[in-house]
Amino acid sequence: MKRLALIFGVFLIWHGIIYSQSETGSVPAYTIPITRQKKHEDIDKMQQLLLGSDGKADNTFSFNNDEEASRIATNAITTKVDWLQYEIETNKDIDSRMKIGYLSGLTAILSHMRTGWLKKEVRPSHFDQIIALYKKLIDVNQKKESLIPFISYFPYDIAYTATLPRIFEENASYKQIKDILLIKYCTQYPEKTFAALTDYPDAPMADSLIKAAGRQYPQQLYNYAQANNKLSYKIQQINDDQFVKTIVSMARNNSNNGQIYFPFLDNLVKGKITTAQLDAAKDDRYKYYKLLVNTQLDYVQRAMNGDTAIGYRELTNRLEKKASDDFIMEINGLHESPDAVRFKCIEPLNAQELYYLAVLTDGLIYTSSYTHGVYPQMIKKINNRGDSLLLSVHFDHYRKFISQAAAYNKLKDFFTTFKSENDARDLMTAFVSSLEKSKGLEDGVDVADSYASVYETLPDLSKQMLRNIRRGLEANQSAHNRRGVAIYNILYKLFLSADSSNNINLTKELGIPPVYTVPFKNLTNEKGEIISQMFFYGDEDGQMDFDIFVRTFSSDPNWKVDQSNSQFIVAKSVKGAPIYVYVNRPFPKVEDGDSKAQNTMEQYLEDHNLSPTITFHRGHSYHAPTSVGYITPTSRIVFMGSCGGFNLIDSILKKSSDAHIITSKQTGYRDINLPFIRILLETLRSQRDIDWMPFWKEFREKAHVTGLEDYIPPYKNLGALFIKAYKKEMGDDDQ
Repeated sequence: MKRLALIFGVFLIWHGIIYSQSETGSVPAYTIPITRQKKHEDIDKMQQLLLGSDGKADNTFSFNNDEEASRIATNAITTKVDWLQYEIETNKDIDSRMKIGYLSGLTAILSHMRTGWLKKEVRPSHFDQIIALYKKLIDVNQKKESLIPFISYFPYDIAYTATLPRIFEENASYKQIKDILLIKYCTQYPEKTFAALTDYPDAPMADSLIKAAGRQYPQQLYNYAQANNKLSYKIQQINDDQFVKTIVSMARNNSNNGQIYFPFLDNLVKGKITTAQLDAAKDDRYKYYKLLVNTQLDYVQRAMNGDTAIGYRELTNRLEKKASDDFIMEINGLHESPDAVRFKCIEPLNAQELYYLAVLTDGLIYTSSYTHGVYPQMIKKINNRGDSLLLSVHFDHYRKFISQAAAYNKLKDFFTTFKSENDARDLMTAFVSSLEKSKGLEDGVDVADSYASVYETLPDLSKQMLRNIRRGLEANQSAHNRRGVAIYNILYKLFLSADSSNNINLTKELGIPPVYTVPFKNLTNEKGEIISQMFFYGDEDGQMDFDIFVRTFSSDPNWKVDQSNSQFIVAKSVKGAPIYVYVNRPFPKVEDGDSKAQNTMEQYLEDHNLSPTITFHRGHSYHAPTSVGYITPTSRIVFMGSCGGFNLIDSILKKSSDAHIITSKQTGYRDINLPFIRILLETLRSQRDIDWMPFWKEFREKAHVTGLEDYIPPYKNLGALFIKAYKKEMGDDDQ
């Protein structure tokens, strides 16, 4: 496909889609009739809003610290759009009605480019091609020819954005274009296939898309089959696919128990388990959890033999939820109780069941829940044989287990339970091997995150890890494996940087922004203001934290709190650098009250072209994904005081690739979170750069309470650095 796209790109250049050299200079003066002046003004306004959406309301657009790509995007937004306005307006072959349609369409395109890139739906690197394609589509549309040949080989975001103008609805090929865009969308975002089909249930390819997406996302197929709408009826009408028919039967006939049965779908179809067995276990948290673990072990073993069970991912997700909801939340909540009381609920679990409690709740399980309860009971129940434990779970999630044990300083203890030191060394060799074959980046992140603890507690093992990483790099260089070279080169540089005597400059070596500092100027807009956003939630802790925040800043003579808005407040500095902290009000007893307040605040920021460069999450871990959803690409500091883990970090960096992330291994404490926020804002109010190492020293002195050791500064967050460097090297596509 890449080769075809390249060939077609040459074809488009030959046919004039790419602008000629004469269209890169100043636009000649031209007269605009009063009937269309407003249309041109709308375009000009949208150009400025798009240019300012990078956090700087100037005449340039910057992203990803890439000067050349930013220059091309800026030129597309400014010069190429100006030329297109001129060509539409001065083309005598386009009548007045069509000119209005094309100009309105250009405004719609620019608007979508602005909102789309902020939501990661449109790539700024595609801005140039979007404008060029739109120019070509206008020419083709004027000839009343089909637009399809000119969109077929472009990715979804380019094709969709360039065909947004409603004027194209008059083209005879428009209906077919909608079908092509649907297929492109489902190909690029397979996880959103069913959501897309909700609007187009009668699309020609609907049956094929349902069958393909259903096997990849069976839980979604189940959920949509349960509904009573056109898509549900479409799913129910598929009679030539036994898998789909099974899901439909489960969704329509077992509405109360379907979710209970669903994780066992593959074994139910194969007759390895019956609904009667599940009915007997579903109301007993121990029996049901044990069934989930046993099925997980069965599916893992099958996968090792090349037989991947349908619904494997959904089973693991269900197991993760039950581990969290039925056990980890309980022992976390009893953290002030005696161990005998706190850990009573996990006593009936065997070693393998405890293993999954640990590895599937990384980022949620408290340090003390792990070190005082889950880990020691797990080791005891496997008869103090850690090597036997990993064998018994078929090494499922073993990299996560090692990374977690290292993070909680239990890896050294774990290795003492091995039959021989050679087995431990062999395990750690496997731990850092074949990372280029792993799907996604999570395994590489686990390796990166583990090294700091290994370096501090097991120096000989850290040297072995470094040697093995070097061997992995050399092997992938010999094999010309670009992905492997990127992974191992990044890990090698990160590991070397742990020893300050190596003088490794990660910015220079890996091409990522500075990891030890955030310059003051990188946080300000063109007015010298710093815009930040903070998210609270309406539970009891959230209300208390919000009230404390308001009282703290209201009583500080350097700050003023504006409470005039019913949905959010604004804390403003009155001395020093102008800093604005937009904070949503938490609503405890109002349905969707928090969401409404947060959306209102975000809409205000967007309407006033205010781009936050700092994001604070103030809430429990289960609220974290909501806060992450509001992060913009302009965020440079993201404080997540409630939880850590790969999924959180990866989600943040997908929103803002340059973010400096502060996470905690467990739920945050207000006595830690508030001092951090105060120190950060006061440093910036004094117009000083954020230098993380002295900052962290001051932070420790002012927040000397239990739990501070679980907060990870950006420069020690090797997993985040690994993801940043990898995406810089390989681009967002290769993950």
